[in-house]
Amino acid sequence: MAAVSSPGTELETLGAQESVLAFAIPMEREIAPLSDLVSLWRLWCLLIKVRPAITNFATPKAGLLGGLASLLAGVRCRIYTLHGLRLETASGLKRIVLVIAEWISCHCAQRVICVSPSLRARAIQLKIVGEAKTVVLANGTCNGINPQRYMPYMERLAAANNLRQELNLPPTVPVVGFVGRFTRDKGIPELIEAYVRLRPRFPDLHLLLVGDFEDGDPVPRAIRDRIVRDPSIVKAGFVRDTAPYYSLMDVLALPTYREGFPGVPLEAAAAGKPVVTTNATGAVDSVIDGVTGFIVPVSDSQALAAALERLLSDPALRECMGAAGRERVVREFRPDTIVDALVKQYKYLLQSRSDRTQLPVTQSGWRLLVKRILDIAVSGLILAILLPLLALLWVLVRLKLGSPVLFRQLRPGRFGVPFTIYKLRTMTSARDANGEMMPDSARLTKFGEFLRRTSLDELPELWNVLRGDMSLVGPRPLLMRYYPFFTEPEKARFFVRPGITGLAQISGRNDLSWNDRIGLDLDYVRHCSFARDIRILFLTLWRVFQRDGVQIDPGAVMLDFDEERKGRSANSVPTCHAANN
Repeated sequence: MAAVSSPGTELETLGAQESVLAFAIPMEREIAPLSDLVSLWRLWCLLIKVRPAITNFATPKAGLLGGLASLLAGVRCRIYTLHGLRLETASGLKRIVLVIAEWISCHCAQRVICVSPSLRARAIQLKIVGEAKTVVLANGTCNGINPQRYMPYMERLAAANNLRQELNLPPTVPVVGFVGRFTRDKGIPELIEAYVRLRPRFPDLHLLLVGDFEDGDPVPRAIRDRIVRDPSIVKAGFVRDTAPYYSLMDVLALPTYREGFPGVPLEAAAAGKPVVTTNATGAVDSVIDGVTGFIVPVSDSQALAAALERLLSDPALRECMGAAGRERVVREFRPDTIVDALVKQYKYLLQSRSDRTQLPVTQSGWRLLVKRILDIAVSGLILAILLPLLALLWVLVRLKLGSPVLFRQLRPGRFGVPFTIYKLRTMTSARDANGEMMPDSARLTKFGEFLRRTSLDELPELWNVLRGDMSLVGPRPLLMRYYPFFTEPEKARFFVRPGITGLAQISGRNDLSWNDRIGLDLDYVRHCSFARDIRILFLTLWRVFQRDGVQIDPGAVMLDFDEERKGRSANSVPTCHAANN
């Protein structure tokens, strides 16, 4: 096992273990293009040297640089553990950069482990990663929580009493606690505002802050001054062991703006303390509202103060919620549960990649990266150039064929994961007197034939390429219902992204038999290369110009793939393959 991190005492401690190789590679926390390039180079060199079977990078910067380095080094099994989304509280150019960085990190990985259900849902909602690629280990969290470490045993309570004296914290005063960095994103301004609101109701209230200020995302100057000067705000600084501090608190407050899955609320719960947090991504998973604590809206100091007041005023409620929180941690967030789930993911990916490499696929990491860069550049350029033509076609389709203008359909993508393909509509929605859809021959107009003959109906697929659903070159995406009828060796055609065009399209298109088409798809997967993609693109343009090999005659039929594999006779009623768009 090898561990990679920026230099620090934690890495040195980890490296002292005989079973772990520790490598220090400096990485800046904030955006630093020049330093990041140096870190990327060092990571790539390290991976080339170590040749790991699997990589698992976490944090936004490590996920980006480590994911790119793993892809370029040809690591077969790549995992990105998504601990949170910094972009949620960013704006302007910084947000755009963070969105792109997270998108790249997720697309460099074969599996994205999200540390909480709400984080997974948010990442999918933002279209940073597809649903099929993501997973939450067990009930979430980064590494689970060892409840024994925080439970209020007699020895820990004695240590807490000594700590109380060191901090000059009176023994009978109500205490609201906070553990973390003193930044805006952690909700420190709202916490101080809530504290000020509570002081008239609780004159002897104390605020125990375990952590310290940071230069990144600093709190307002007035808030900082209040923390430093107020004698009832106790600042403990960063500590190695937070367990004794929870025993000094009556309630923990975490008014955060964003999280992945915060460990602090679970630590406090293990110590038997109720928690007030926000409905921010990640934080909302750490508390069961009304059971182990309260959830309040983000940036709402008034609601935060009200929830804290309710708990400070009711010792029985605090005791009940604390006990419920402790029980939940013991039941749902034990470290061994998370480790077992992670090991299962490792085994699955290693076995899956082993199965996939039985076919000699020549798509190494750097080839995939070059291919993706080519896809984005060419499809983006074509869309920009043909935007007026697309607008004109949009109007013509709407006038001649009706609405909707776009034809949408689920197709199997890479590894069989479904995606929605986009094309221009080529048939009307005409129905007979009984309300039944009329045959394809009656609905395919001359204008629709023209769109198919010239392949103009496929122009919207360039958007699929930009999204990462498809590539410019690859096996054509077929119907979802065909997928179960592929044999295991034939499913190798799904090892790459489906393409707008492919080897089969320049070798006969719809004139080929199914076996010939699949054979050409497999040949492309075995021997794909940058030069071959360029050749296929140029030959595709030539074929389209010649209008060669396109089956647009509604009277011509081709037995569907599933019908053929079921072994039905040619006398059964076939479906026109052109009707599948």
